[in-house]
Amino acid sequence: MGYCAAKDEKYFGFKGHIVITQEGVAKRISVAAANIDERDVLPEVAEGIKGDIIADKGLIRPSLTTELADQGLNLHIPLRKNMHDPRPRSFVNKIMDVRRKVETVIGQVADRFHIQTIRAKDTWHLMAKVRRKILAYTVCFFINSPINPHAPLQLENLLP
Repeated sequence: MGYCAAKDEKYFGFKGHIVITQEGVAKRISVAAANIDERDVLPEVAEGIKGDIIADKGLIRPSLTTELADQGLNLHIPLRKNMHDPRPRSFVNKIMDVRRKVETVIGQVADRFHIQTIRAKDTWHLMAKVRRKILAYTVCFFINSPINPHAPLQLENLLP
């Protein structure tokens, strides 16, 4: 059993975790039980990645930042409104731009490929279906990139 704060509802099932490139291509995916904290999943999902990683506000935990720094990752999170942010406003705006891109990718995969309604009787089939949907999104992204180079995430011209 999990809870979605954005929709203010409880649900039964799994949570998906995705790492994308700056362009919007899925690089890593993971699926975990809904009751597992996403902060506990991030080190596994980010394994083998170096550099900067931008996440959402739900991943604020000082020990997580330290753990990822040991892996060679700099975790950047937009802080909550009631928290003081010493970083320059321009840097925070860039973080928010990346977060919008992540939300766009998640929205595309959820709306166009219906990843939230996968039905499977075992883990193998669940992961096979998740991978196929992510692969389909990636193929559409690469088909759309030369057609619409300024907005390759706008898949509405490719998919009805």
